[in-house]
Amino acid sequence: MNVEQRFAEEQTAQMSTFEDEERRRDRRRRFIIIGTVVGALLIMAAYFMLQGGAGENAGAAAGENGPARVLPTVTVIVPGSQAVSNTISASGTLAARRPMPVGVAGEGGQIARVLVDAGDWVGAGQVLATIESSVQSQQVGGAAASLEVARANLALAQANLDRSLQLVERGFISQADIDRLTATRDAERARVNVAAAQLNELRARAGRLAIRAPSAGLVLERNAEPGQVVSAGSGALFVLAQGGEMEMNAQVSESDLSRLSVGQQATITPVGTTDRYEGQIWQLSPTIDAQSRQGTASIALSYQEGLRPGGFASAEIVSGSIDAPMLPESAVQSDGDGNYVYIINEDNIVERRDIAVGSVGSAGITIREGLQGNERVVRSAGAFLNPGDEVIPQRMSRDDEN
Repeated sequence: MNVEQRFAEEQTAQMSTFEDEERRRDRRRRFIIIGTVVGALLIMAAYFMLQGGAGENAGAAAGENGPARVLPTVTVIVPGSQAVSNTISASGTLAARRPMPVGVAGEGGQIARVLVDAGDWVGAGQVLATIESSVQSQQVGGAAASLEVARANLALAQANLDRSLQLVERGFISQADIDRLTATRDAERARVNVAAAQLNELRARAGRLAIRAPSAGLVLERNAEPGQVVSAGSGALFVLAQGGEMEMNAQVSESDLSRLSVGQQATITPVGTTDRYEGQIWQLSPTIDAQSRQGTASIALSYQEGLRPGGFASAEIVSGSIDAPMLPESAVQSDGDGNYVYIINEDNIVERRDIAVGSVGSAGITIREGLQGNERVVRSAGAFLNPGDEVIPQRMSRDDEN
């Protein structure tokens, strides 16, 4: 064997020794990684086992024949009961409490002048518009002249009768002539009365050509313009709100309507504003709409510039006070069947409880029906729970609630 062969064999042996050493190092690294992962898993398992034996605050529970299972922890509150204002919220439209449509009362004709506009205040009997009356003026003038003629004839007949009465004593006039003159005088007097009645009628007809306000109030609509030809069948030319009084027709549910009464106070807020107006219920609907199951509560309001008939508004009606639980909004859930909350029973099982809500305010939601106040109610995370789930309740303190 020459030197070159010996050198090659030595190189091959060294390479084999190096590869064996690298393989041993790789195995050691794998053992270290596997040991680290197993140790971490054992630590986590030990942690959950220790937590599982801590009672109500534990994070796991073990069955008799099954492995330990992790239970969710939920925050619960016991709302109790407190005196709260029984406020009913509703919405509806604003309108005139006593709308007065004003139209043509006489024969009509062409409008000559319109003296008011929408938004004006008018007094009782004030002229709103006038109708061209040249023909009626001529008729009134003719009737007045006829009355003067009748009065002149009456005066002549009375003078003839007076002279005849002086002559009858001397025997120049018979009693028959006296009777005839008396009848003539009476006929002329009747003609005067007829002429006066005709004149008054024509004056009344001419007076009806002036469209007047039947009562003091606010002009809501103006449907008349100069030159317009109108008649008794033309409809309302003006719409007035008697005394400027307004009302809100609040739509309330059938159950809420039964708790209202005439005279209760209400606060009205028109849409788009923060202005609040005080009013009171003056009328309750005697019927319920068969489709919406709602009735109308009419709330009387004095006139204010911010109240515009036809506008939309919301109302808060105070109907006394009740003792009821109050919950934060996060505790109340809703679906197609209505409003509900989740409560935790004595076995720490989730139960659904249907409720009826009352007023909603910054302090929370008043629960009118469904809760006594001593239940453990899930404060939040109700959307992640289902009836029948077992949980670990953690009660929130008053300090945490505030």
